Amino acid sequence: MIELSHKKMEVWKFSVELVKEIYLLTRDFPNNEIYGLISQLRRAAISIPSNLSEGLSRNSSKEKARYIDIARSSLVELDTQIEIAIMLEYCSEKSIERIGELSNSTFGMLTSLLKKYQ
Repeated sequence: MIELSHKKMEVWKFSVELVKEIYLLTRDFPNNEIYGLISQLRRAAISIPSNLSEGLSRNSSKEKARYIDIARSSLVELDTQIEIAIMLEYCSEKSIERIGELSNSTFGMLTSLLKKYQ
């Protein structure tokens, strides 16, 4: 693996941990959701550290801010999808406690980082 500075950042570590938690959560979802909500949740989760990484590798502050904003938007998308999963009773509020903690922390850190580059 490439040793890059963004991998040492708490926000990147939290977002990767969030991906892991989403994969663990969705493995118990109904099989008929494999191309629906499971796929959407996993893609949104993966988008967070992916866009953060790509953004932090860019040269201009404007580009960095754009990708960080996309990462933050993916987190908001993920939050909505989790609400839907709870509503459909695929998971419970209790089962997503760690995801909620990671999401709130990651959102705050992404917001702070975004302000730095705007």
